[in-house]
Amino acid sequence: MDHKDVFAALQMVCSDVILALNGSRNNSSNADATNRLLGVMRQIQEHGRAVEPLITSFTAVYHHFDLDAQTPGNGYRTLVKVVHSCIIHILQKARYIASNCTGAFFRMDHNMAEMDAYCSALCQLRALLYLAQFSPSLRPFLQTVVISMVSFGENYKKQQTGLGIAALSFFTSGKYMVDPELRGTEFERITQNLDMQFWKTFWNLTETELLSSLTRITSTVVQVNVILTIPAVSLSLPLASDPSFSVSMSPPVAHWGPGPVKVRLISHTLRQGQDSAELLALSRPEGPQLSLPGGFSRQTAPLSPCLLIHFHGGGFVAQTSKSHENYLKSWSKDLNVPILSVDYSLAPEAPFPRALEECFYAYCWALKNCHLLGSTAERVCLVGDSAGGNLCITVSMRAMSHGVRVPDGIVAAYPATLLTTDASPSRLLTLIDPLLPLSVLYKCIDAYAGTSFQSAQPAQQLDTLAALGHDTVKLLTNFAQGATNWFQTLLDPKAASSSSLTTSSNGPSSTKSHSVEKPQEVKEYPDNFEPLRSRCLVDIRTPCTPIMKNPFVSPLLAPDSLLKGLPPVHIVASALDALLDDSVMLAKKLRNMNQPVTLTVVEDLPHGFLSLLQLSKETQEASDICVKRIREVFQKEELPADQRQQGLN
Repeated sequence: MDHKDVFAALQMVCSDVILALNGSRNNSSNADATNRLLGVMRQIQEHGRAVEPLITSFTAVYHHFDLDAQTPGNGYRTLVKVVHSCIIHILQKARYIASNCTGAFFRMDHNMAEMDAYCSALCQLRALLYLAQFSPSLRPFLQTVVISMVSFGENYKKQQTGLGIAALSFFTSGKYMVDPELRGTEFERITQNLDMQFWKTFWNLTETELLSSLTRITSTVVQVNVILTIPAVSLSLPLASDPSFSVSMSPPVAHWGPGPVKVRLISHTLRQGQDSAELLALSRPEGPQLSLPGGFSRQTAPLSPCLLIHFHGGGFVAQTSKSHENYLKSWSKDLNVPILSVDYSLAPEAPFPRALEECFYAYCWALKNCHLLGSTAERVCLVGDSAGGNLCITVSMRAMSHGVRVPDGIVAAYPATLLTTDASPSRLLTLIDPLLPLSVLYKCIDAYAGTSFQSAQPAQQLDTLAALGHDTVKLLTNFAQGATNWFQTLLDPKAASSSSLTTSSNGPSSTKSHSVEKPQEVKEYPDNFEPLRSRCLVDIRTPCTPIMKNPFVSPLLAPDSLLKGLPPVHIVASALDALLDDSVMLAKKLRNMNQPVTLTVVEDLPHGFLSLLQLSKETQEASDICVKRIREVFQKEELPADQRQQGLN
C-alpha cells in the first residue's frame, strides 16, 4: 500500500469515527470518554498531516542509501516501515470503533485509552519517526524479555544470588504483565540508571545451569561438546607469503600479562583427533570431557577439510559460547564440520585489546592444531554475531598485519563495525529496543574502550508526561548535528559535493571559527507541538575516547590498506537492527574497493536473532541464510597461490 494511500485512509477513517461519535454522543452513557475520544481522533488527524511530508521526503531519497538495487535496506527504509506499521494498527482500531461505537457492549473507556496510546505513538513519530514492530511470532517473546528485565531489575540490589533474584523476579512479574504503564516506567528506569553489572548479570541468565539445561533439551544432539584451555605459550606459524619462513605468535598479554584462552569444541560427529590424549589433556577437568549420547557410535570419522571458528556476541561484556550452543550445534550438524567457539575475556574487566588478542591467538592455535579439532583446515571460515562479527573482521586484519594466513571467508551477523556514538537513522531504533537500548549500547562501547563510565546522574524533574527518556533527546540532538556528515559518505561523490555546496550556500561556512560557548539547542519542532518527555530526565555520559576510532575497534574506520586483503565478507543484517546502517556502510566501502562482499537484510527480526533460533520460522530462516553463506565459503574453489599472496600484499 502506497504511503499516500495510507495517510489518505487515516484521514478518512478518523473522519468516519468522529462522525459516528457525534451521532451517538447524545445517547452515550459515558459522555466524558466520548468527548475525550473525539479529541484523540482529531489529534491523530493532525499528527498524520504532519508526518506525511516527512515520510514523503524519506521515500524520495532512501534508495540512495541501499547497498544496491537488489539489496534494499537502510535506516531510512526502516523508519518508513515502522511508521506504516503504526498507522495500520490505528486504521484497524478506528474501523472497529466506527462500526461498533453505538453497540450496547462497546467499552468506550477501554477503546479511548487504546486509541490514546496510538495517538501518543504518532506524537512521538513526529519527533522520532519511530515505532518498531517486530515479527508477530516474536512479539510475545520480546514482551516477556521486557517483563523479565523489569522484574529482575526491581530485585537486583537485594542480597540474592543471580538465580535467587531470577526466582524472586518470577513472583513479582505479575504486576508488570497487567500494567503496561508501570512496565514502561520501570523499563525506562532500568535502561537509564542501572550499571553495567546489572546488564552482565541479566544477559548471563542464559548461562545458568537451569536455563541452559532447558535449552539443551530441545537443541541438536552432538557427539563432541568440550571446553578446552589453550595454554599461554608462543606459537610458530608459517608466513603466508613464503611458508619456508615462520613467524612467532605470542599469547595474549594486554592488561594483566600472558594467560590461557578458553574455547569450546562442538562437533556433531566424533572425528579423528577429537578423542586424542593430547586434546583431552587440554579439557576442563571437572565434568564429562566428551558428550557421547546413547545411540552414537564411538567410531571416529575422518578429518573434515573445513573448520568453523566462532566468536560469540554479547556487547563485549557478557555471555560465553554456552549461550550460543543452540545454533552452533545445529550448524555443526547441517554443515558437518567441527566448530571452535572462543570464550574471550569480557569488558569492563578486560577492555580492548584483550578480547582481540585472545581471539587472534585462538585462531592461530586452531590453524596450528587443526588435527586435534577434527579438521585439516583446508578451508577456514570465521563467523560471529554482533561483537563477535567485529572480532571476525579485526582478527582477519590482525592476521594480515602479522603475515599469517587469513581465513577463507567471514560471515558476520548484525556486526558492530562502528563503536562510536555517531548518530544514524537505524540507531534511532535503540530508543525502545528491549534487546539493545541506547544507554546500554553506550555502556558497552564505554566498557570495551576501557574508559571509566559515569553512573547516570538524576537531573531536574519536569512536570510533563512520562513516555521517552533523556535518551531520546540526546540521540535526536546528535542526529540533528551529525547526520549530514555521517551519510555523505554513502552518496556518490557528485551528490556529496552538491550537498556540501548547498549547505555552504544556504548556511554559515563550516570553516568559520567559533568561540567556546554552550551550544544552542536546535529547535526542530513546529509551533504548537512538543514531544512527550520523561518526568525525570537523566544525564548520560556518552563515551568519547580516541580508542573508539582505532581501526581494530571500529573496522568501518580502517584504512583501505587494512581492508584490502580481507577474505570474502558475508554480512547478514536485520532491517530492525540499530546497527543496520553500519553494516550497509561497511558493505559499500568494501565494494568500492572491489573487495568481495555480500549483504543480506532480513525483515522484522531484532538484534541478536541467532539466539532466538527455535522461537519462530523467521529466525530459523535467518539462521539458514548464515548457514548458506558459510557453505559458500567452504565450497568455494581454492584460489591459486599467487592470487592469495596478491591479496595479502
